Amino acid sequence: MSLSRELPIHMQRNGFDPVPELSAIRRREGVVRSTSPFGMDSWLVTRYADVRWVLSDWETFSNVLPIYSSPPGSPEEEDENVMRQAGNVLVVDPPEHTRLRRTVAPEFTARRLSRLEPRITSIVHDHLDELERAGSPGDLVTAFSIPVPSLVLCELLGVPHEDREDFLRYTNGFLNTAFTDEERKALHAESHAYLARLVARSRVDPGEGLLGRVTQTHGDELTDAEIVGLVSLLLLVGHETTADMLSLGTLALLQHPEQLDRLRRDPELIDPAIEELLRWLAIAHASTVKVATRQVEIAGQVINAGDLVMCSFPAANRDPDFVARPDELDITRAPSRHVAFGHGAHHCIGAPLARLQLRIALPLLLDRFPGMKLAADPEFRTGHLTHGLKSLLIAW
Repeated sequence: MSLSRELPIHMQRNGFDPVPELSAIRRREGVVRSTSPFGMDSWLVTRYADVRWVLSDWETFSNVLPIYSSPPGSPEEEDENVMRQAGNVLVVDPPEHTRLRRTVAPEFTARRLSRLEPRITSIVHDHLDELERAGSPGDLVTAFSIPVPSLVLCELLGVPHEDREDFLRYTNGFLNTAFTDEERKALHAESHAYLARLVARSRVDPGEGLLGRVTQTHGDELTDAEIVGLVSLLLLVGHETTADMLSLGTLALLQHPEQLDRLRRDPELIDPAIEELLRWLAIAHASTVKVATRQVEIAGQVINAGDLVMCSFPAANRDPDFVARPDELDITRAPSRHVAFGHGAHHCIGAPLARLQLRIALPLLLDRFPGMKLAADPEFRTGHLTHGLKSLLIAW
């Protein structure tokens, strides 16, 4: 999802890093007036302890927002419509959030996800084979980082093999920065219509994937629209964040050769390396927008009931009161309680799947291309709700 207006401060990056102005806000004020991704005035919370409080206290900081009026047909209206569709657990609080989340939560347990490991490994090997056959240099973003999470989602959901080419077109299109707002709107509509057909089919023929199990187990309590909304959210946030982590994580290691060398020498570091990359990169710029339900004070600033509040993940993850040497990438660091996946009731439900993909894909990529290096300056992407790359040309 791209945004064409001038970027608010929390979405600005200097390469991997949040811009110095954001760090200065955390150091001085802690909380400032800012602009949400959809152009609404809000408070921006930057300190780790305050962010954890806001994310954990859904009764004070609700995800249920007032309806705002955007011009008909505008990108803002379309973005809001996508976010507000039925089944989106990001825009509801408990008990409605609990009702929706518990229908899919069992699909993301370690035991259930372990069934996917052989297929994830196979998908990663297949795309590394294709990348190698195409010859050096190759674009890691288009040849690997984007298609791998797409096909993993196909496996998770139980998308029929004959539909996977179209499914890849939907998920890949979400990351295509060349698309106009109209093209993106059309893609969302086409994707939504396909998912509606897939849900209807799963009620008749459940198959082996998440969709079939959800419709069989919870089909009486969930409407088709709610199931479509749940799956749409997985596509929007589950695919894009993992794709960004694969490409940015690889770039971070290439640009920190001492860290890459440590990981090559000690593969057991992969889990702490992933947690450190998640903390340091903070792919998601911010939490979803929340509304204060009562007057509170954060960092000495009075927040009134009805005010909108956002949390900056990059600023919180690099708070020196949270972790020592916060701007340093150190894969030997003990795993921290970072907020890369959020926190509290709305903590990202797909986090275990994202970690599993990174745990499989990064070591296989590094093993396949031991001499991997940058073939051109990386192209960072701007204007998205997540931080990522347009391209990453590598040679081997």
